[in-house]
Amino acid sequence: MAAIPLSMLDAPGNALERPAPNPGRDAGSRIHLPHVVAWNLTRRCNLACAHCYISAGSWHASAGELPTETCFRIVDELLAVNASPLLILSGGEPLLRDDLEALAERAAAGGATVVVGTNGTRLTDARIRSLMDAGVKGVAVSVDSLEERYHDRFRHGEGSLQQTLDTVERLRAHRLDFIVQTTVTRGNRGQLATLAAWAAERGAVAFNVYFVVATGRAEHMPGLAPLENEEVLRELVTLEKDYRGRMMVRSKCQPQIMRHAVTSDADSPLLNYETRCPCGTHYCRITPEGQVTPCPYTPAVAGDLTTSSFGDIWNHSPLFLTLRTGTLGGKCGRCEYRGVCGGCRARAFAEGGDLMGPDESCVYEPTGSTPLIEGHRPVTYGSAATTELEWTPEAAARVSMIPSFVRGVVTERVERFARERGYPRVDLEVMAEVRRAMPADFSKRLPFFLQEGGEA
Repeated sequence: MAAIPLSMLDAPGNALERPAPNPGRDAGSRIHLPHVVAWNLTRRCNLACAHCYISAGSWHASAGELPTETCFRIVDELLAVNASPLLILSGGEPLLRDDLEALAERAAAGGATVVVGTNGTRLTDARIRSLMDAGVKGVAVSVDSLEERYHDRFRHGEGSLQQTLDTVERLRAHRLDFIVQTTVTRGNRGQLATLAAWAAERGAVAFNVYFVVATGRAEHMPGLAPLENEEVLRELVTLEKDYRGRMMVRSKCQPQIMRHAVTSDADSPLLNYETRCPCGTHYCRITPEGQVTPCPYTPAVAGDLTTSSFGDIWNHSPLFLTLRTGTLGGKCGRCEYRGVCGGCRARAFAEGGDLMGPDESCVYEPTGSTPLIEGHRPVTYGSAATTELEWTPEAAARVSMIPSFVRGVVTERVERFARERGYPRVDLEVMAEVRRAMPADFSKRLPFFLQEGGEA
C-alpha cells in the first residue's frame, strides 16, 4: 500500500489508547466502531451546487443548528465510543460557523484526527492558520472542472473556480494537506484525466471521484448510465496505477471499482480496505440538527442526538443493526462480488427505498451460480492493531495516535519491516526508519485522504 500515514510514527507528543466501551457488535460478535464520522455542521452555504445532497444555500438560517455546547457534548460522546476517529467537519459550508475552530480543537485535543470539507472559496491565509492552530490536519476542496464555465455553473457561483484554485495555492504555501473532490457527470467525464494530472501536480494527496446519488438537490439529476459508470471505473483504475505512490485515486459511492481491482490488479492499495459499503458499520453522518444517518447521502435516520447519546445510537440503532447483519437483495445479493463490493447502499435507498436493495447503477449482471469471490489478501481497514513483536511504551503510545481505521494497517507494516530487518522489537528509532523508507511524496502525509466519506 502506497499511502500509509507514517507521518504519525514520529510525530511529537504522547497518547494512550483508550478502549471503546460497549462497542457495537453484529450477530457474529464482530466489533463495529465509528472509524469515520462526517458532520454536516450547517445547511448554510455561499454556493448552491446542483447536486448538493443537503440542499445547502444562502437562504438557510443558523437557528436550527446545534449550539456549540451541544456539539461539545456530542464530540465527547463520540470519543467515548472511539478514542481516535477521523472526524470530517463539513456543511453546507462549515467555514460559515464561527465556532468551527472551537469544535475542531475540542475533537483534536480528545484524540480525533480532524479534517474540513469545504467548497474552497472562503479559505483565506488567516483562516487556514486558525484551522491549523485548532488542530485541523487536512482540507478537502471541490473542483469539478478546470473550465470556469462548467465549474461555476455547476456550483452556482461566478468566480468560484478561481477562488478555489487560489485556495489550493494557499494550502500548498501553508503545507496543509488537501484532497481534490470531483463529481462526475456527462458534462465533465472526459476531463477526469486532466483533473487528476492537475491535482497531482499541485500536490494533492488524493483525487476522489464521486458518482451522483439521487438525494437532496440531486434527486432529479440523472447520473451516468451503468455502462458509462463502468467506463469511468476502468479509467479510474488506470489512473490509480499511474499515480500510485504519489496520489491516491478513488471512486466514491461506486464500490463497483473493487470488481476491477480484484480481477485485474492484485497489488492495488484498494484491496487493503473494508470494501463493502461502510455506512452504519464503520461510518456515519451527523446532520446540522443532530440526527444520525448511515452516510451523508442516506437520509434514513438512525437516531437523534438531541434526545439520545451517540453511543446509544451507534450501538443499538435498529437501522445500523440492519446494515450490519442484513442480507443484500436483488442482484447485489446474488452477485459473486458482494463480499468485496456490495453496491452503494445510499443509491439503493434513494432509488428503491431499501437500504439492502440492489444498486442498479452497476452494469454487471450476476447469474447467482458463481462462487463468492474473496479478496486476494486479508483486509486490514478497521482491523484491530494486533502485535507479535515487543513494542516499547513510547512506540505503543505513538501508534495509538493514529486514527483507528488505519492503525491495524500501520501496525502490521511496521512489524513486517522490523522482522525483515531482524529487529527484535519496535521502538521510536525503528518507526522513524519505516517512515524514511516510504516514498518521499507520502513521508509527511496524514491519513485523512483514506476517508470513506467526505464532501464533493
